[in-house]
Amino acid sequence: MKATKDMLIVDLLQLDEKIASILMGYGMHCIGCMLASNETIEQASRAHGLDADGLINVINQHLEQVASEKEAD
Repeated sequence: MKATKDMLIVDLLQLDEKIASILMGYGMHCIGCMLASNETIEQASRAHGLDADGLINVINQHLEQVASEKEAD
């Protein structure tokens, strides 16, 4: 599954738990907050002054790598 910037953060985190580390690396330390989990990645990016498209690209690269590793096993 590909991530999109209109996805809720809580839904992104269900795709792969390591996405939390990616978000935290971009300064989104409040991802566990009840309000933040109901934001889209686009809303959260805007609040943190980040480029949502760039962040989604990083997340999708991670998801592609995870999928490739699963196929190799």
